[in-house]
Amino acid sequence: MPQPAPDAPTPGPRTADVVADAVRAGILSGDLPPGTPLREEELSATYGVSRHTARTALARLTGERLAAAEPYRGVRVSSLDDDALIALQQLRCALETEALRIVRDRGIRPPGIEAALDELSAAETSGDWAATLAAHARVHLALVDAAGSPRIAEEYRRLDSEMHLLLTHVRPAYAPGALTEEHRAYATEALRDPERAVRAHLDHSTRAILDGRRGG
Repeated sequence: MPQPAPDAPTPGPRTADVVADAVRAGILSGDLPPGTPLREEELSATYGVSRHTARTALARLTGERLAAAEPYRGVRVSSLDDDALIALQQLRCALETEALRIVRDRGIRPPGIEAALDELSAAETSGDWAATLAAHARVHLALVDAAGSPRIAEEYRRLDSEMHLLLTHVRPAYAPGALTEEHRAYATEALRDPERAVRAHLDHSTRAILDGRRGG
């Protein structure tokens, strides 16, 4: 079997991860809008990898639902319609509720929550929507990670990427500082009564996103 040249890039999962990370960053920043084609041959040329590696990277993005493979259209950046948004929020609700139930029952104070809320406040103050989205994600992840459940955290991160993609292109109407204030109250209430607080919080955010989408 022929051996690769000594200076050839190492094929396999690590290279595919690098490509997937780069494309994911483009999707979540908004540089690659929903519906943008993601072609193997273009990724291969852009990143200097084989088409097999590009195909593996795309498979990872479709697994995260950041991209979708469509018959006769190939792979494209995902677009979440209203029904998909509602289904996404329902699944987030289930995972976040269970994580916070564990946190409550163990009497844990999520170690990263205050720092995440402070970051959200700073991002809101700056008016930087991309930074606000990243900080908003860190707030929810700080709560979920505190449960110490790798499986819940892994699945939640996949959903959070989808939510980040949606919110990159939809900006709900919030007065300056309102998002931070809402999440400070949410963090406190969710640690007391996750079953009620998580559902109420995500129902509210779903309505805000739908209103923002229709207003756009």
